Amino acid sequence: MITPPLTPDERQNIETGGWFSRLSPALQQAILSRSLVRRLADGAPLAARGAPAAEWCGVARGAVRVSSVSLSGKQVSLTYVDPGTWFGDIALFDGLPRTHDADAHGETTLLVVRKPDFHDLLSQHVELYDALLRLNCRRLRLMFDHYEDLNSRPLQARLAKQLLLLARSYGVEQGAEIRIGLQLAQEDLAQLLGASRQRVNQELKGFEREGVVRVEPTRLVVLSRDKLMAIADR
Repeated sequence: MITPPLTPDERQNIETGGWFSRLSPALQQAILSRSLVRRLADGAPLAARGAPAAEWCGVARGAVRVSSVSLSGKQVSLTYVDPGTWFGDIALFDGLPRTHDADAHGETTLLVVRKPDFHDLLSQHVELYDALLRLNCRRLRLMFDHYEDLNSRPLQARLAKQLLLLARSYGVEQGAEIRIGLQLAQEDLAQLLGASRQRVNQELKGFEREGVVRVEPTRLVVLSRDKLMAIADR
């Protein structure tokens, strides 16, 4: 029994997550029965680089920003963990410290499985080993795709692809428009894409002129998914 309980929307995010939804009902229930609910305010720290790993987490609402500090001392966003996604298992497997900082981006709800419970689940459910192996294979493929895009595709195409991913994970359809619910500054987008804020700003202005997106003070709105997909394929 999860204590305190998730809201219906939070539980749906977990249960319909691409990885969790493919587990057997018995394993799903076993994970949920060992999970604690943790609610974090925007910016609240979750993990620090170099700290020992103690938890495996699933995002039920909001997002977790994974970041590192550059040589100049600047905090750089590497990725955002979206609802339905589980993370933190790698360090529990190899016993090494956390490799990056992690903090809540917006109001965030997590399901947390403590390290002893994680290892108990592994010992009692062989299925979990195979499921986590598939999960990490997918992460590796996505990482290679990212590096390939970074080295072979123009910024315009990479930006379009990133907006499509954000629309899929955080999009709220309003008629023909899709409002991206995750609040990201242009600097955040630039860091995800390995580009400068100025260049990302230029590309977004171009998207606006073409009727692809609308840039609002705190949100991005996709006006044409088809046009965005065409740009991403260039």
